[in-house]
Amino acid sequence: MKFAKMQATGNDFVLIEAGDAERDWSQLAKSMCDRHFGVGADGLILLVSSKLADLGMRMFNPDGSEAEACGNGLRCLARYAIDSGLVNAKELTVETLGGIRKARAKGEIIEVDMGVPELKAEQIPMVIEEKVDIILDLPVVVHDEKLLLTCLSLGNPHAVFFTEEAVAKFPLFELGPRVENHPIFPNRVNFEVANVLARKKVRARVWERGLGETLSCGTGACAVAVAARLHDYVDSHVDIILPGGTLAVHWDGVGEVMLSGPAELVFWGEWA
Repeated sequence: MKFAKMQATGNDFVLIEAGDAERDWSQLAKSMCDRHFGVGADGLILLVSSKLADLGMRMFNPDGSEAEACGNGLRCLARYAIDSGLVNAKELTVETLGGIRKARAKGEIIEVDMGVPELKAEQIPMVIEEKVDIILDLPVVVHDEKLLLTCLSLGNPHAVFFTEEAVAKFPLFELGPRVENHPIFPNRVNFEVANVLARKKVRARVWERGLGETLSCGTGACAVAVAARLHDYVDSHVDIILPGGTLAVHWDGVGEVMLSGPAELVFWGEWA
């Protein structure tokens, strides 16, 4: 089985042209993503057939669970499809579990449409008693720490915590898995901790559901930007600085979220 190793600001993936093939993709993701006994990756991306878009995409986490959305994975798939000649244009549509997404190449940068954020509890989903349209600064106690979480979905669930403490010092490895598996999130959640540095600049770290901390996360960056905009901390264009690099996010406060950043092929390989 041939594969491509891709990366986008340090978020790395194994990509396979799966077409209509049926396999135990969950188990394969566990094997291939293992950094000691496999290829090593933050996820397995399948390029599959689609009747609704130019291409289809499925993405599996290293624990074998399937993700509804993956911004950096989508950008890697678009880079691969364009550079490999699978599409004859610099713009394409991709069918994902989170809906149809558009992607376009702008030189070394790949821009993707991440859809309209969903803000209601039942859309995220969350199990809470409060009947509110937007979940801003919801107090959640995790391991004796009270976190004020702003929650939303971008096809997958996110909880964002803004803090004045440097994100590098935040105990993400301790609190991340506890937030991810908190009972108010029936499908678990991706957890972001962020420092607002300026109206156009935010620093963040991400604990990804089914994976742990990653150098970068596309939907996580979008979630931070949306949450910051909801609080009026930032403007419509904002750079999200992650350990693996910087991603640019644009959201007008109403419509679709746009995510931009580099994506590249690292190497080709064959899985024995």
